[in-house]
Amino acid sequence: RWKKLPHVLSPRQVKALIEAPLTPSRAPSAGARHADIEAALRLRDRVLLDLLYSCGLRATEVCLLCVDDVKPTLGVVLVNGKGDKQRLVPIGKPAMQAAQRYLDEGRAILAGPGRDAGRLLLSRTGRPLERVAVWQLVKRYATVAGLQHVHPHVLRHSFATHLLAGGADLRVVQELLGHADIGTTQVYTHVDRSRLK
Repeated sequence: RWKKLPHVLSPRQVKALIEAPLTPSRAPSAGARHADIEAALRLRDRVLLDLLYSCGLRATEVCLLCVDDVKPTLGVVLVNGKGDKQRLVPIGKPAMQAAQRYLDEGRAILAGPGRDAGRLLLSRTGRPLERVAVWQLVKRYATVAGLQHVHPHVLRHSFATHLLAGGADLRVVQELLGHADIGTTQVYTHVDRSRLK
């Protein structure tokens, strides 16, 4: 049966999107505190985009990540998926370095007393980042990177497609994505034409 295939970014487009927060787009502010917050937000946004792509996370999953869920010594992230199912997902070196830099230099600037509930990604007001904000940030940085029709799930689709293109086993990709049914994962085999050829 014909299915609508998911939109996927090329590796070059993903790289441009992930690097978009590192280029300040706003005019410099007079206040040092404001400049610190803007720098912290750029570090947070880089981690957000990196986690969505390099771990194949859903928008809700990335919002629910706590600081303790990132395991640098193991090189994994503990993800709470649909139906309260937990899974361990490997995190790449660049994403881990970005997360560590955010934890070292940015998160404390954003954290408000008793408001963050230990969550990894925080809003400007120190509260946990919400799903709607994730969608808005992805769209904003997609525009900065010159991309259209990009939302958080496009990064998840790209993650799965690039893994399969690199020779990953379909069952492994199913586990990483947290799909209960292999049929849900199989759609990505149709996206990657180069592998078919």
